[in-house]
This record gives sequence, C-alpha cells and structure tokens, in this order.
Amino acid sequence: MKRIFPLIIILVSLSLVGIIVIQVSWLRSMLVIKEDHLAERVIKAMDQTGQELMAQKGTLPSLKNKRLRPNITWPSDQLMMELMKPSTISEKFTTFEVEEKLRKNFDANGLKDTRFEFVITSDAGFLTYDELRSKGFDKVIDDTLRNRQFIYPLQVPGGSNLEGLVPEEVMMVIVPNVKHIVLRQLRWMIGGAILFTLILLAAFYVTVSALLRQKKLSEIKNDFINNMTHEFKTPLATISLAVDALRTEKVSQDKDKMQYFTGIIKEENRRMNKQVETILQAALMDRQEISLNKKPVHVHEVIEQVLENFDLQLQHKNGHAIVDLNAKKDLIHADEVHFTNLINNLVDNAVKYSRDNLVLKISTTSTAKGVQIRIEDNGIGMSKESVKRIFEKFYRVHTGNLHNVKGFGLGLSYVKTIVEAHNGKIKVESALGKGTAFTIELPFES
Repeated sequence: MKRIFPLIIILVSLSLVGIIVIQVSWLRSMLVIKEDHLAERVIKAMDQTGQELMAQKGTLPSLKNKRLRPNITWPSDQLMMELMKPSTISEKFTTFEVEEKLRKNFDANGLKDTRFEFVITSDAGFLTYDELRSKGFDKVIDDTLRNRQFIYPLQVPGGSNLEGLVPEEVMMVIVPNVKHIVLRQLRWMIGGAILFTLILLAAFYVTVSALLRQKKLSEIKNDFINNMTHEFKTPLATISLAVDALRTEKVSQDKDKMQYFTGIIKEENRRMNKQVETILQAALMDRQEISLNKKPVHVHEVIEQVLENFDLQLQHKNGHAIVDLNAKKDLIHADEVHFTNLINNLVDNAVKYSRDNLVLKISTTSTAKGVQIRIEDNGIGMSKESVKRIFEKFYRVHTGNLHNVKGFGLGLSYVKTIVEAHNGKIKVESALGKGTAFTIELPFES
C-alpha cells in the first residue's frame, strides 16, 4: 500500500495535467480557426458591399448630384472637365447607405450581431482624405490589439470606360473585440471543457481522499488490533497465573491467599468485561443505536460521585482535585448512566495523561439555557494536530515517555457522541506540557 499509493497519485496527476494541456492546446487552435473563419466572412461581406458600390460608381456621372466648385465659370473647358469627372463613393452614397449595405451583407454571412465601424478613403494622387466615416470609427482605430482591421480596395471593374480615371478609394472595416466574439461563439465548448475538467478534478480528489481514508483506516485497524491484543493478553495472563497459584497445595490451604487470588481473577474479569463493553458501545455508536433513558439528573451529584471513585488514583499521582461547583441550577434532563460515563471518561483521561503532582480542576457555571462543565488538568497536554483529531474514533494521542496509557482510543469519541445526543456542545483547549481543558455545555431540556 505504501508503494502503490504514491504511484497512483503520480499516474493520476500526470493524466490530469496531460488532459488539461491537451484541452488548452485544442482551445487555442479552435480560437485561431474561428478567428480565421470570422475574417473570411467579414472579407466576403466587404467584397459583396464593394461590388455593389462600384457597380454604381462605374456608371457615367450624374449631373443632378454633381457638386461643382464655386470658382468655376460658365462656359469654360474647366467646367466641362469638372462635369465629366467621375464621381466618388461619397458623391453616390451617404454614410448611412454604406453602413446599411455592410449590415445587410454582414447579416447574410452569419455575422448578425457583429459590430463594425468603417471608413472610405480617397487617394487623389497628392492628398489622401476620408470620404465617409462611421460615428464610432475614431474610438476603435487606435486599439489594434483587441480590434481587427480589414482593407478592401474599391476598384472600377476591368474593361470599364472609367478604368484608370477614377480616384483610388479604399474601404476599411474594423471589427472590435474579435477575440471576445470568437470566445462567445465557443462559450458552450469552453464551458463543457471546464465542466468536465472540474468533474475529473473532483473525481481525483474523491479518489485520493478515499485512498487516504482507507490508508488511515488500515492504520487504525492495525493499531486497534494491537491495543486489543495487549488489553486482553495482560488480564488473561494474570488470570492464568492466579489459577495456577490456586491449584498449588500451599495456596489452597490458605483462605486469605485464596481470597486474594480469586479477587485478582474477579478484578481482571471485570476489566475485560469493561473493555468488551467499550467495544460494543463503539459498534452501537457506528450504527447510531444508542438509546437514552432520560430523567432529571443533578450534575453536581454525578461529579462528586465520579471524583470519589478516582480518589485512590489521584493519591497515586500525588494529586488533588479543586472542585468549584457554582451552577445555581444543576438539574438537567439526561441519561444518568451515559452522563456518568461521560464525566468518568474525562476525569480518567486527565488522570491517565498526567505526571505526578496532578491538579484537577472541575467547575460548573449556569448559562441562560443550561449548565457549563469545565474539566481542566495540568497534564502533558496535546499538540494542535492532536486537538483537531482528539474526537476521532480509535485515535490515541502520542504520549511520549508515558508508556502506561492504555485503551482503544474510543473514550473521547464516545464523550462527543453522548454530548451531541443530549443536544450539547463540547470543545477542547490544550497546549503541550501545560495541560488540557474540556468545556461541556448541556441544556436543561434536551
């Protein structure tokens, strides 16, 4: 598992990176193709418009619309030349008419919603000037990065009588935000690619999480089996030794020794039963089958009763308890057995995870809706990582040089389950080498 897991992560990561790189490359290629396709349609629309414009420009000049310079007199050769001079686009069409023709041809070529601006310039040989210009042309002419320019020369059809006589004119069309137009056309494809990439990433995350969880469960299982073996092996060995001692003639004839060894057997048997009960409780919590027999319970009485049971253990640790029961109302609606086990587990933890000179502080205070219980010790404390995982099932805090701490790592998981079953809250504060404090809030009615 240790070797396969990193290999799976590497292979899946490489696959994801490869897929993303291919998708990005494909999208770039599609953008180029779509942009070229857009350019082809714009040029086609301009060509159709140019042909319409030049079809009329190639006809003989109209005297009706001809604009003459004011300094020309009648009759004169200069006047005749001016009258016979071929017309320009601006003399045949208005800006609106040219824009209308472009719009019509843009729509016909699948560019219905595509914006454009245009200008028609004329080259008289010594001077180039704008004949017609759309209103927004000046705003888009300078931005060559986002906007694309298209040039179309307006030439008289070959073989016409006016070929070579008409001023050279050029139509320039600018399409703003070309890339934006192309991206809008590809929005469904891009959205689909992003969606499926996110699905792949989510699948990768779920897979890795499942593998990590499986790895963690495997480690927990092994740790649980080792702990369970140790917890049962020790009392079984003690019982076996006690039974062997009872079989000896010397012990069988001594009533005091008989009682001593039978007491050991009974105590170890009780210890094994307690461990079995703990495991069964964990199984019930997994199936959410804990049934609470709620009734009025005095919090202070339960705390005092639990502390009496730990009196010898506190003396063994050369410690003492500071009890400060300040809650004015300590009657709650709870399951007495489970609530007692809850307090018992927290006190037991404080005793187990401590060195000599233990100071155990237990206090209660009243809240608006219930009772707050705080159990604090000056034990070995926990790291931030341990604090985050302390309520996980089977998790056991590393105890460093303390090798006498036994159990399955189910106590605090059970505590949290019971607190939540009573609609309460629990939080933990701890610092390495300074101790740990558990704060429980239980409502009067749960």
